[in-house]
Amino acid sequence: MTRLIVGPFNRVEGDLEVKLDIEDGRVETARVNSPLYRGFERILTGKPPADALVYAPRICGICSVSQSVAAAKALAEAQGVVMPPNGELAVDLVHATENVADHLTHFYLFFMPDFARDVYRDEAWHLAAHERFVALKGTASQDILPARAQFMHLMGILAGKWPHTLSVQPGGSTRAVSSGEVARMAAILSSFRRFLERTLFGDSLERIASLSSAAELEAWASEKRPESSDFRHFLSLSEKLGLNRLGPSSGEFMSFGAYGAGGRPLFAQGVFNNDVEALDSSAIAEDVSHAWYKASEGAMPPLTGETLPDVERSDAYSWCKAPRLGGEIAEVGALSRQLVDGHPLIRDLAARDGGNVHARVVARLLEVALVTIAMEGWVDGLRPGERFIDHSKMPDDGEGAGLTEAARGSLGHWLKIENGRIANYQIIAPTTWNFSPRDANGIPGPLEQALEGAPVRQGETEPVAVQHIVRSFDPCLVCTVH
Repeated sequence: MTRLIVGPFNRVEGDLEVKLDIEDGRVETARVNSPLYRGFERILTGKPPADALVYAPRICGICSVSQSVAAAKALAEAQGVVMPPNGELAVDLVHATENVADHLTHFYLFFMPDFARDVYRDEAWHLAAHERFVALKGTASQDILPARAQFMHLMGILAGKWPHTLSVQPGGSTRAVSSGEVARMAAILSSFRRFLERTLFGDSLERIASLSSAAELEAWASEKRPESSDFRHFLSLSEKLGLNRLGPSSGEFMSFGAYGAGGRPLFAQGVFNNDVEALDSSAIAEDVSHAWYKASEGAMPPLTGETLPDVERSDAYSWCKAPRLGGEIAEVGALSRQLVDGHPLIRDLAARDGGNVHARVVARLLEVALVTIAMEGWVDGLRPGERFIDHSKMPDDGEGAGLTEAARGSLGHWLKIENGRIANYQIIAPTTWNFSPRDANGIPGPLEQALEGAPVRQGETEPVAVQHIVRSFDPCLVCTVH
């Protein structure tokens, strides 16, 4: 058996190191290390509760709106305030803009460039993949970056700036929009739709959203040559490399539910394990048995959890805690959201091959189509002249939980207020779930299990299969450790 340490990973947000034990050309075991401690939870202790809206978004420059939404929801629960309809729509639009942009950034700039690697240079498809997707210089970058920039103008209209907007508040949005701005947002979404239908999908968003099985997806892909759209290009490469057999999922799939305007989330909350069950958020607890934190007596619920660094822990190997749902691991992300929500295409892919690299990417791109269609309806539902925010007094004592869905999966903020100050603030981010270390029972987290069995080619120091698996989770390491 040989040991290989892979890291730092390029094109990954934050620091990541993976230790692999390799036997007979395959990964036997993996240990995933998030090596950067940041301390946001400690920083927030003792601050006025509203300060969470300033500090929490700065956890990350990629998913800062998701952090804002989670913080605002936690404060709203403590205050007992409810958003007016315009506020719900505005917050959903701001949040969706960030999440869709994240999905596109991941696909074009983080995931697809791995197919341009020299390890694939002898493959017949490599030249076309290299020309299209090589990092920074590929033709795809020339297409996606202007389209993404234009799409992000929605954020400027609705939130003033990005990242770290302060428009998202417990009672709604501070930024009311005019009729003219509603028309401008509709035009931006129309332009964005044209980009998606022309370049990413090569078909209408409605056609993509309606695909209902693996066989139907394969038939759709075969209608035109692979290079006719970037989604078809990915599907062709995935088939040739067998990405549906790479990076298998383990455990349950969890979603906190996404976008709540109108009283019903666009994507449902729940847990999927062959069938959907209701989510019991009180069953969430964090284990620190293999993390550099002060030992606790068993896994701790977030409301009473602690973040006390202890670098002397001899059995620890990561700054990432190990969140568990009822003692079990849970994978989060677009694949989990669509399995819980019941999209027939994703359910069929999972029934055929389980969760894997292929299914995670397909779910992410499917979500781009689904959310963009929903955004068009949300813009149309805005009512200029009506309230966008309600205000409520912050209590001297109280608690709240803010559960939402970032692009990468389930994000939760838990807040306790005592004597007008934050007594405890705990955050569990999507990559904390997916990249968790082993727990007290020695059970590896979702990525550690997904890496087991991954092939390692002779002489590889950065195994390409490992790269595909890691990136299929779209990790954000700066969000992982607080």
